[in-house]
Amino acid sequence: MIKLRDLQYLLAVNDYKHFGKAAEACHVSQPTLSGQLKKLEDQLGVMLIERNRHNVMLTPAGGQLIDKARDVITAAQSFEQTAKTLTDPLSGDVHLGLIPTLAPYLLPHIMPMLSQQLPNMQFYLHENQTDKLLEQLAAGRLDLLILPWLPSMENLLKHHLFYEPLVLAVPDKHSLANCQQVELSQLNGEQVLVLEDGHCLREQSLDYCFTAGADEDKRFKATSLETLRHMVAGGLGITLLPQLSVSGAQVINGLSYRPFTAPQPHREIALVCRPQFPRQQCLEIIRDNIQQTAAALLPGI
Repeated sequence: MIKLRDLQYLLAVNDYKHFGKAAEACHVSQPTLSGQLKKLEDQLGVMLIERNRHNVMLTPAGGQLIDKARDVITAAQSFEQTAKTLTDPLSGDVHLGLIPTLAPYLLPHIMPMLSQQLPNMQFYLHENQTDKLLEQLAAGRLDLLILPWLPSMENLLKHHLFYEPLVLAVPDKHSLANCQQVELSQLNGEQVLVLEDGHCLREQSLDYCFTAGADEDKRFKATSLETLRHMVAGGLGITLLPQLSVSGAQVINGLSYRPFTAPQPHREIALVCRPQFPRQQCLEIIRDNIQQTAAALLPGI
């Protein structure tokens, strides 16, 4: 009988491409993980992992079986979660993923209320880029995601949370700093600083900028919103920032924020889960609390 634990070991080796890191992630010793995987190969009669001094990777057979292993683990986790909801639907662990351009500006506002309303839930928070979060959700390592909704997510269950406007950040001496509001068309001909590849905000910002006739400033790609903020304050360019990252932000000398006229550039923030996610009552409480918080933080949106 194949053990779920051994399939988890196989998934970890596939994810980390390293026995030591996979063992650490599974909270076992490296010899234990390696030995169990060798037993799994013997049991199946097929080599799953190609081992050499420099690389650890799946064999073609292992590659064909890895998705099946992931499906089994996800189904087992769903089975366990469903069983827990039968005894107490508002207890247990919830692994929640958020993107870096949202997590530090939203979590401090929502977590106190969620902890109060769901005292028997243990929240584990994970911050990563969109593609990584989606991979972890599909693998069953995350339960819920809070992130901008993209058309490529159509196979997931979406709960709309709020629309977050994007605002323009410019140096104080920039001509647009004199405007109370900015029309998107006024970015025509401008060079705009954006985040590095992998951040969905980068693509969303560039879509709006290209539509307005602006272009990407390719001299630098930032790793965070705070880097962008300080580069603009230093007079090195302009950028688009999400409203939540601006509201209540520390005043930085040399930096001005300007809202756009309607229709404002924005991103839709959604609560996303797998279609078979069993804790619907818990999900609805989380959704309603975030919607209420966003309404207070973004009045009139």
